Amino acid sequence: MKTKTLKRFKEMIKPYWKIIILVTILSVIIDLAELVKPIIIQQVIDNFLEAKIYVYNNISITFIAIIYIAIVLGGNIIDYINRCISFNLGEKVLNNLRSKLFDFMEKANLSFHDKTPSGTLYVRLTADTEDIYNLFTEVITTLPKDLIIIIGLIGTMAYISVKLSIINIFMIFILIIVSLIITKAMNKIYGKMKASRTRLNTFLAESIYGIKLIKIFNRQKLKQKECEEKSQDTIDSCKNLGYLFGILPGTIDLIENLAISAVVVFCVYHFLGVNLEVGIIYLFISYLRKIINPIDRIIENMEIVTDAFSSIDKIYDILEKKEYIEDFDSGISLKEVKGKIEFKNVWFAYEKDNWILKDVSFVIQPGQSAALVGKTGSGKTTITALISRFYEIQKGEILLDGVNIKDINLKSLRSNIGTILQDPFIFARSIKDNVKLYSDISEEEVKEAVELASANDFINSMPNGLNEIAKERGNSYSAGQKQLIAFARIFAKNPAIFILDEATANIDTITEGLIQKSVDRLLTEKTSIFIAHRLATIVNVDKIIVLDNGSIIEQGNHKELLEKGGYYAKLYNSYYMSLNNEE
Repeated sequence: MKTKTLKRFKEMIKPYWKIIILVTILSVIIDLAELVKPIIIQQVIDNFLEAKIYVYNNISITFIAIIYIAIVLGGNIIDYINRCISFNLGEKVLNNLRSKLFDFMEKANLSFHDKTPSGTLYVRLTADTEDIYNLFTEVITTLPKDLIIIIGLIGTMAYISVKLSIINIFMIFILIIVSLIITKAMNKIYGKMKASRTRLNTFLAESIYGIKLIKIFNRQKLKQKECEEKSQDTIDSCKNLGYLFGILPGTIDLIENLAISAVVVFCVYHFLGVNLEVGIIYLFISYLRKIINPIDRIIENMEIVTDAFSSIDKIYDILEKKEYIEDFDSGISLKEVKGKIEFKNVWFAYEKDNWILKDVSFVIQPGQSAALVGKTGSGKTTITALISRFYEIQKGEILLDGVNIKDINLKSLRSNIGTILQDPFIFARSIKDNVKLYSDISEEEVKEAVELASANDFINSMPNGLNEIAKERGNSYSAGQKQLIAFARIFAKNPAIFILDEATANIDTITEGLIQKSVDRLLTEKTSIFIAHRLATIVNVDKIIVLDNGSIIEQGNHKELLEKGGYYAKLYNSYYMSLNNEE
């Protein structure tokens, strides 16, 4: 096992060491009860049954029976308490790990999410944390108990008969060697099976997320075939596992019975001078059986340990990627944002040297409206993402009111920027919750935002109005209705800077006109940035920034750019002609 993995495991169990010690102490008490019970039976056999008496040394067999039952009950009660503690410990570890992972995912920048499939993150949050849960409930809380009872039993057996103990320890040694060989082979298969299952789970998660697209492109049969192939890969990866599973219990049972047979033969024929009473023989065989069970359990738990430590590495491989974590604590908190945005010689690439923006410079004054225009892939959406500092630029500066956004507190920065995407995300909560988005605004402010977004008619038509619960991803609403909710959400937030990425693309022209009036009213003192594909929607903005292949090729208002007769003029005339042709 890797040193790095052990270090991660040690860090993980550090908050729970007191509970683990308590469980270990309770396990020792349980083990002592398990050691004492056969001794009581041995005493009954040798001192009471053979002599056919009911009282021995002023102690009655009834009293011994009461003591035996008390030990059994006490052991069971302590075992019950131990199991409850173990269960709660597992739940604490599970919840703590999931919280850490979810917290990391929320605080990680978009670069991390761009590189990490959502299906993989889902598997880390579910299957991998479950593996670690099993480690705590099935292994950590039983391993001390098993090790203690093995040591105790070997010591007691050696005290009874060193010669028999050496023979049986030899048998146990063979059992351990055989079991380890089989377990090692099983672990190799488990590794392949786990990797195959991760691929299958990732595929299933992504397919569920994209089920609508699968149906649109009629790819159900193709996806079904892919699912069957990945499922078959999982089956193939563990095809020899059944054989090994069958061999291990049989091997353990065989060696256990060989050891018992050896005890009986040695005692009957007095080999090596072994001469034990019936009760002692019973005691020895009882201890022999008891020592096999914890050894068997430890070997079986090797699978859980292997899975868990593999999952620990996978989870900590994510948690230790601190370079992706956004700092929400430090930086300047903005008090009053006027909304001046300035790009100074900005260069940006998602991947090294593959420049998306090349030496981009422009200024948008407070309260000014600007539009970003250009072909797909020219860098329009990237610019808006950089303003919110979802990515870090490689060269240049981005300033907000003359302050470099790298020096501004992220929470403060983003609370002053409102973005509406072409395909807004709707949570499976009420419309009110989706508008508030967990902020502390009043219901009156929510209603005012809904009215500004011209969403009253749509929301009032719902059976529960603002309290109507959306289906997953807002699938109970049309694309236009989702955009109305998004507009209400942004109006409720009332930021200093508005970014609209073709935000009215799915809204009918009448509703768009109403929203435009609301937008115009709000934007008289707000800075606004539009990403537009329909050029007719941006003819009245203060500034149009034309991009091509990551560089600014033109800037100016609509009239200036048309008079210039450059790239924008050709683009607009082409757009205008296409509208006429449609008519």
